[in-house]
Amino acid sequence: MKVLLLLPMVACLLVKARGKVFSRCELVLMLEHSGLEGYQGYSLADWICLAYFSSGFDTAKVTYNSDGSSEYGIFQINSRLWCSDHHSTTKDLCDISCRDLLTDDITDDIDCIKKVVVDSGGLDAWMGWRDHCRSRNLNYWINACNT
Repeated sequence: MKVLLLLPMVACLLVKARGKVFSRCELVLMLEHSGLEGYQGYSLADWICLAYFSSGFDTAKVTYNSDGSSEYGIFQINSRLWCSDHHSTTKDLCDISCRDLLTDDITDDIDCIKKVVVDSGGLDAWMGWRDHCRSRNLNYWINACNT
């Protein structure tokens, strides 16, 4: 009987910890409300392009690197410097568990990415952004999203 009472509580916790694949326009609105438009000189379209080429807008994405580090979440934040994954050496400069970057709540991802951009010299830290977004007209990423 006690087990049956705990099941709904456990189910709620599991739902909270799930990742999410954002739609482009949903993410545009979220990042705009989070103050990323113009942050460190980057447009909202830069951030959307980065998220797309990093994770396909998937907050649950994890990429394992050959150096033993991993990339986590919608922005693919690296465990070597920015978050703690409890199995690789880290500086944990964002003071966050990498697991927290895999949920549907990307508030902590945004806080961390702001720190990454300031401390690492910009979005050039991401190869996907350098290869697909830098020095390009990115307006199509935010057009038709009613920002």
